[in-house]
Amino acid sequence: MMKSPVWLSDPSYRKRLFALALPMMLSNVTVPLLGLVDAAVLGHLDHSYYLAGVSVGAMLITLAFWLLGFLRMSTTGLVAQAFGRNDAMAIKQVLLQSLVLAGALSVLLLVLQSVILNLGLMLAAPSEQVAFYAQQYFSIRIWSAPAALANYVILGWLLGMQNARAPMWLLIITNLVNILLDLWFVLGLGWQVQGAAAASVIADYFGFGLGLYFVFHAIKPYWQLGDWSVLMQKIWGRANFFRLIALNRDIFLRTLCVQICFSFMTFYGARLGDDIVAANAVLLNFLLFISFALDGLAYAVEALVGKAVGRRDPIEFKRCVNVTFFYALLFAILLMVIFALLGANIIALITDIRSIQMTANSYLIWLVFIPLTSVWCFILDGIFIGTTQAKAMRNSMLFATLCCFFPVWWLAKDFGNHSLWLAMNAFMLGRGLSLGYLYCLMQRNNRFIVI
Repeated sequence: MMKSPVWLSDPSYRKRLFALALPMMLSNVTVPLLGLVDAAVLGHLDHSYYLAGVSVGAMLITLAFWLLGFLRMSTTGLVAQAFGRNDAMAIKQVLLQSLVLAGALSVLLLVLQSVILNLGLMLAAPSEQVAFYAQQYFSIRIWSAPAALANYVILGWLLGMQNARAPMWLLIITNLVNILLDLWFVLGLGWQVQGAAAASVIADYFGFGLGLYFVFHAIKPYWQLGDWSVLMQKIWGRANFFRLIALNRDIFLRTLCVQICFSFMTFYGARLGDDIVAANAVLLNFLLFISFALDGLAYAVEALVGKAVGRRDPIEFKRCVNVTFFYALLFAILLMVIFALLGANIIALITDIRSIQMTANSYLIWLVFIPLTSVWCFILDGIFIGTTQAKAMRNSMLFATLCCFFPVWWLAKDFGNHSLWLAMNAFMLGRGLSLGYLYCLMQRNNRFIVI
């Protein structure tokens, strides 16, 4: 009888993976749940342009904030490696450097808010009513930038420290506050779009305060007298800071490609009519649900492989990768079954506007396939983040964007909104295939761990 491989039969690997992954999966699903609540609350108002307006405004905020998501990714990889080699000074240094960078970037966003809004509305070209509510949402929500970007750093630092419980509570509590305020402001007080935006701003600052509390308790064992003066010198040291900037630059370009494709979905959908952009807003929440669920495993593999790299342990590295891929594939198949059987019912719960329901159901089939086409890129992203191989991630994303998403959309554009969802599937698959090729190449050349 054939024996199971060690990475599958040894329960210790499974326990370590899910000790990190399950808390993040549970907390991550509250993020798209928040989007679903927004869609459900606004989708039951009198007109579709409320939901469409928030969809466009939220996409602009997402574009602005998620472009800076490298703050979380680079922090996780660098801290996980420092944790693996037991480098207390580097653990503290990365945290403070990343928070300084987050503060500077949030000021830049606030200064450029009018430019971002006007450029986004020009590209989306929505109807007058949709543009009005998009502007209303964006102008309030942008003021959460300082807290939102700092929260990226805090989340990444806690994950790099192999701590998944604190990020879990941070995300769950913050999003529950957001949901409760959303229901109160929109349905209770009748603030409509302004209420949805204000709820998110308050929740982000609440999450920032909670995150600082978690960091304070996690960093105490590593803090010694005299650390502050040493850290101030290291933070502003050219070599250290430029290394962080270079790593973040490549992850930024990678994230820019992701946001271009997702934003194109909303912008081009807005040109196809209010019902199309509103239906796509509903379906994109399905996609976010898939992304955040699978990202729970990706976050876990980031921390685990980063720790293995810090310890220079290639056996541990390979076993972490193998067990993560196995369970990620199982979750992807489960999500496909759920969306195939219950997708139409979920759409009906989100909105009772019949035209949006019918439109969303027409494109639901594409969401059924996406878990299988995308699972590979999520896990490989986690591996490359944990090993801080940002250039490979950048090159893979450029390939998927320029050689998969836009060519497929262009060839199929006569099919309207179907072309967008076909292109998104091609984009996800292109990311997975190109990252898989680079992973095999780098593993064969021993580029991940140098003994």
